[in-house]
Amino acid sequence: MKKSIYGVMAEFETPTALVNAARAAREKGYRKLDAYTPFPIEELSDALHLHKNRLPLIVLIGGIIGGISGYLLQYYISVIQYPLNIGGRPLHSWPAYIIITFELTILFASLSAVFGLLALCGLPMPYHPTFNVPRFALASRNRFFLCIESTDPLFDHDKTCEFLETLEPREVSEVAH
Repeated sequence: MKKSIYGVMAEFETPTALVNAARAAREKGYRKLDAYTPFPIEELSDALHLHKNRLPLIVLIGGIIGGISGYLLQYYISVIQYPLNIGGRPLHSWPAYIIITFELTILFASLSAVFGLLALCGLPMPYHPTFNVPRFALASRNRFFLCIESTDPLFDHDKTCEFLETLEPREVSEVAH
């Protein structure tokens, strides 16, 4: 049975070499790239064009839903379900609703941030095809990896391997599913 190929991965010894390789791959036209490093590299997100981030929008929507639900919950209880006129105050006394509305806004926004981050990162991910490459264990220590996925429109196994070899990596490996 033939294994399907996830992509081709190149191993680099320095962060600068990885960033330069990522830039070269983007200039060559590859779009389905991923990089693995032992620590964050700020220039790498620019080189990979990772600028779109939907997490702030998810947190904003979660906060708005939390605020509206907190306010409507209090309104429903004090005006519709169980109205009590005590001391001539109006049934809909909005200043009394501010604290709970604020707290539910913060609660929903923070829960949206946690679950949105997990969903956008694809976590939990107990298995990834890159784990099949024996040297990939060094990504958590002192090596830097660039993977071009086989789903990329320009991906051709031989041409992609030749391209990665021109970037002077320490090693080029095939990543199988």
